[in-house]
Amino acid sequence: MESALTSNKSSTFPKEETKEKFIAAIKDILMQSLVIVLIILFWEIAPRTGTVNPDYLPPLSEVLKMGWSMIESGELWDHFSISITRSLNGFVLALIFGIPIGLLIGWYPLVRDIFNPLFEIYRNTSTLALLPIFILFLGIGEESKVALIFYACTAEIIIQTISGVKNVDPLLIRAARSMNVSSIRIFMKVIWPAALPIIFVGIRMAASGCVLILVAAEMIGARSGLGQLILSSQYNFETEKMYVGILSITCLGLLINAVLKLVEKRLLKWKE
Repeated sequence: MESALTSNKSSTFPKEETKEKFIAAIKDILMQSLVIVLIILFWEIAPRTGTVNPDYLPPLSEVLKMGWSMIESGELWDHFSISITRSLNGFVLALIFGIPIGLLIGWYPLVRDIFNPLFEIYRNTSTLALLPIFILFLGIGEESKVALIFYACTAEIIIQTISGVKNVDPLLIRAARSMNVSSIRIFMKVIWPAALPIIFVGIRMAASGCVLILVAAEMIGARSGLGQLILSSQYNFETEKMYVGILSITCLGLLINAVLKLVEKRLLKWKE
């Protein structure tokens, strides 16, 4: 009889625990979305009540209606696809170039001593200040925009890659060397996995910077893209279109960040 009661009690505990976790998760979602919901309500109500001039801030429903019509006509997708192609091209090139360079500088003191002065100048030079130089040498076509995004992303990736290599626990390296493991295997089995979490921090920071630089690059000497859509809408006083472009840029940044989070979670399962 006692065993039946104890088993019955133990079976109710998991249910109660699951219920508490569910309630806690709902509370977290509500708390995190509260500010966004308030902003959405303000955006919709303020222009309609005259609190904000609707010519400068049209109601959110009108912006969404404009966005839907642009989706149906294909106009928004044209701009969005061009922007995401430019950003991905520059970003992928920055990954291919930045991670190996960062690993070399972080792992080999000689390489660090040689390239550190040049790298300090490189990372402290404003990216947008160099935009006229990129346009001068590469023209106003795709090459200058991709090159600018590549330049902007590379610095952050290199910095975090160097930091990841330098912060590897020295005891792990000593333990590997005590077992007569070759330098290449130490690098592949110890340095790379240990540095990868910090490298991903740099990758995500570079991705967010990539979207910002993309908008600036498209606002100067571009005929298409979300940045050009925002700028031309502002000049023509098409405020609904302008806000559609701004929201699309936000969605692009969130999309890239979500994909990177998913990749990081898959690659760093051991971290959990």
